[in-house]
Amino acid sequence: MDSRVEMDDEAENRGGMWDLEQKLDQPMDEEAGRLRNMYREKKFSTLLLLRLAFQSLGVVYGDLGTSPLYVFYNTFPKGIEDTEDVVGALSLIIYSLTLIPLLKYVFVVCRANDNGQGGTFALYSLLCRHAKIKTIPNQHRTDEELTTYSRTTFHEKSFAAKTKRWLERHASRKNMLLMLVLVGTCMVIGDGILTPAISVLSAAGGIKVDHPHMSNDVVVLVAVIILVGLFSMQHYGTDKVGWLFAPIVLLWFILIGAIGIVNIFKYDSSVLRAFSPVHIYRYFKRGGRERWTSLGGIMLCITGTEALFADLAHFPVLAVQIAFTVVVFPCLLLAYTGQAAYLMKNKNHVSDAFYRSIPDSIYWPVFIIATLAAIVASQATISATFSIIKQALALGCFPRVKVVHTSKKFLGQIYIPDINWILMILCIAVTAGFKNKSQIGNAYGTAVVIVMLATTFLMTLIMLLVWHCHWILVLMFTVLSLVVECTYFFAVLFKVNQGGWVPLVIAAAFLVIMYVWHYGTVKRYEFEMHSKVSMAWILGLGPSLGLVRVPGIGLVYTELASGVPHIFSHFITNLPAIHSVVVFVCVKYLPVYTVPEEERFLVKRIGPKSFHMFRCVARYGYKDLHKKDDDFEKKLFDNLFLFVRLESMMEGCSDSDEYSLYGQQTERSREGLVMKSEGVSNSVDTTISSVDAIVPIKSPVHANNMTTSSGQASSQTDELEFLNSCRDAGVVHIMGNTVVRARRESRFYKKIAVDYIYAFLRKICRENSVIFHVPHESLLNVGQVFYV
Repeated sequence: MDSRVEMDDEAENRGGMWDLEQKLDQPMDEEAGRLRNMYREKKFSTLLLLRLAFQSLGVVYGDLGTSPLYVFYNTFPKGIEDTEDVVGALSLIIYSLTLIPLLKYVFVVCRANDNGQGGTFALYSLLCRHAKIKTIPNQHRTDEELTTYSRTTFHEKSFAAKTKRWLERHASRKNMLLMLVLVGTCMVIGDGILTPAISVLSAAGGIKVDHPHMSNDVVVLVAVIILVGLFSMQHYGTDKVGWLFAPIVLLWFILIGAIGIVNIFKYDSSVLRAFSPVHIYRYFKRGGRERWTSLGGIMLCITGTEALFADLAHFPVLAVQIAFTVVVFPCLLLAYTGQAAYLMKNKNHVSDAFYRSIPDSIYWPVFIIATLAAIVASQATISATFSIIKQALALGCFPRVKVVHTSKKFLGQIYIPDINWILMILCIAVTAGFKNKSQIGNAYGTAVVIVMLATTFLMTLIMLLVWHCHWILVLMFTVLSLVVECTYFFAVLFKVNQGGWVPLVIAAAFLVIMYVWHYGTVKRYEFEMHSKVSMAWILGLGPSLGLVRVPGIGLVYTELASGVPHIFSHFITNLPAIHSVVVFVCVKYLPVYTVPEEERFLVKRIGPKSFHMFRCVARYGYKDLHKKDDDFEKKLFDNLFLFVRLESMMEGCSDSDEYSLYGQQTERSREGLVMKSEGVSNSVDTTISSVDAIVPIKSPVHANNMTTSSGQASSQTDELEFLNSCRDAGVVHIMGNTVVRARRESRFYKKIAVDYIYAFLRKICRENSVIFHVPHESLLNVGQVFYV
């Protein structure tokens, strides 16, 4: 008897949940592989690849392409003393562009995408699938069988396995990794504020070049008007005007490249010697703190690189690589070299080097294209911000906000109203507050370099756990990246008091919001886990659950994917009546970019048939959305009815070879359950389910097959009719309204975080009832308080 209970516990620990669902129609290996390949990167024809490379210019490279507007001014804000400094700065720009965007991001980091999705949270999701580092442990083994749940395995004695065990060993390491991801995410949000500010202000500055006596306030006012228009148009999405983005950016790159060529031959072709790295050495050898702090301006040439990775969706990596190597990289090198050639002869024009180096005959056309390119660049960064906040929201790291689809064609094009207006207010405040490109540039540099450092640390783990690279190769990548990025990081530290504090303050505010929200979410989940009701208690109540069973279906929403939630016992203790059918609904997000519609719902039965209790788990990826036209309730019932039909078909089939693999586990689960609750084994029902397994029970008497089939059909019809009649009687959505409070003896900072910040965020965030479009008249909230 003891061994049986032990075996039953072992089965529970392994998690036998939804075995029936898994065994009903198990695909062959070949079919499963074909399904998985549907979600991998497809092979593209050469013509289609070139077309996608062209389209990627407008989405991915707008931000990187507008950097020539402000790099030299931010490098020499006090003017140029020696023209040799221009050559040294140009050499630094050339090798920065080569090492970071070209070698690191385009050819290494972009390959670490999660089924085409980029950004810090996409990297984190990849890691979560390869190691148990997710701080909300709501994953189940069945989740790993999704077609989009791609994962590689490695040998137990490999360096990757040792790294995995080291990460999983302590909760503090998981929290540090999460904190690193949150810091990177907050800095990307900072980019979403600073990119529009500096790009639009720099582009608008072209007006003043042609009218030198114009007040700077007029330029700021023009920039603010453009920014207000840009953010106000976000709710329309980019689908309708997106086709214009690629031609604008391509025209922009062609113009800056052509102007660069003209300036090289017109002013000073000797600047081409900057391609020799020896000029970097000479630049720093001349000494002075100004050389070191100028790195803060030089690094602005690589801004937009992180947005490049975050906006990776919808384009194959090869298309992005072609666009960068064929168009972006050469045109940027020509643009910076041309500006340097102009500055060799006109070193007093550094504040407006880009506009002053334009030939007079094409000045205004270039000004218009520059303004449009700045708007496209801003749009790309705003879209990346929306995307990364959606990912954070799905993984429980951001308060629930309204997310709107702006395109029927593209899943990734979204609009978040609340975030949009916050970005607009902060962006206008930065533009109007600083009024010049220098301080905004300092702020921008701080945000960019911190995001890059976060990406480097995450990429180190990706190369070990996902790619299984040799540790020497990983060390080379990490050291080379850190040498360059830490150099820039220490340079921007000197500019913290000159505007660099802005992204730090913005990031700190968002970090507090995200971490406190995540802390509250984890504590709520832990409370539900520890206070869930035992299955023995439910079975002890009998078929009526010791209550009045009223007609209708009760959908009880819970965070748990297994077990009966505390909210249920709390509800029936205070109100001794429950609906004829009870369905425990768990909505959970997985570390995958999407869950295919046909794999979204998992259904199981809780207890004997006479209890009429089910569990339904709805699984979503971080890119999936709850749309207004998405009838969640209808899909839930469709899957419930399908489960009842399939379950009835499976009864009495447990002797077949197809299910012999889990027959022993089934018997152990049944016997363990019978020992826990006497009398249940004599029930007329042929299916009994433990809390963690769905199991077909072998019939003790082998009756005639025809009789069995007709009996099953009759039973199935009766239950389906019963479910339909209950559905017609009414559906009530029962949701828990859990209030989290800090204990009286808690430290003051914990009380502030939980009692004030988290409580405020819970108050202003969207309710689950709104997200799932639950009618107000069908909603029943059950309140409960717990202390942490």
